[in-house]
Amino acid sequence: MVQKEILASLPDVESLKGLCQSLAMLDAILSPDWQYRYFSFNSKWSAGKMMASMRNGCGDDYFILFNSSGAIIKGFAHESPMSPYAQPVSTVWRGVLDSVPDEFRDFLTEPAFSIEATTFCIWRRYADSSWQVGDIDYPEGDDPDSSAELLWLLDGNPATYQEFAADYFEKDIPLSAVQHIYEHKPLTESIVAQLNAEVSKVELQEDIDEIGYPDGES
Repeated sequence: MVQKEILASLPDVESLKGLCQSLAMLDAILSPDWQYRYFSFNSKWSAGKMMASMRNGCGDDYFILFNSSGAIIKGFAHESPMSPYAQPVSTVWRGVLDSVPDEFRDFLTEPAFSIEATTFCIWRRYADSSWQVGDIDYPEGDDPDSSAELLWLLDGNPATYQEFAADYFEKDIPLSAVQHIYEHKPLTESIVAQLNAEVSKVELQEDIDEIGYPDGES
């Protein structure tokens, strides 16, 4: 299930938005080839909306929509027992989407999010004091909807990303550079070079603009 520990570990809406921008910026630097990135962020998704995503290359993903009301997260893990494709009739597990507030209803009909492929859904309006989920009768297991598996990098700890990236990209990742980007300090050539000497800030400008990450001069 979406465990209480996972819900409690997620940052508030604005902090999550900033974290998702940081993750996307780090991945853009470390992986200039978009198809090999885990994280992306589009600050210009549509009027008044921003979108973050994660794709692990194994068929699992999540999408986060930020709008004027708050944020909603939809995730899919293909091996989850709650996968629609693991059911006799392909359908999203009962309760997962049934209680989504009206403020996020257009999220459920957006083709880009493949809502028919969902194993968990979490939302938080600015007026809410915590993240919310529907009334769900979960199957047995420690993480049946795979929310813990897919959301663990959203704990806001730079060392968590450093460890992940060092393994995924098979290179040393300086924690100080990750910390710099987690804190949304302006991106500079020096920080880019510390993370990837084979790409320049100029080459990243399109990504910087799309992500909406603070730009620096040098």
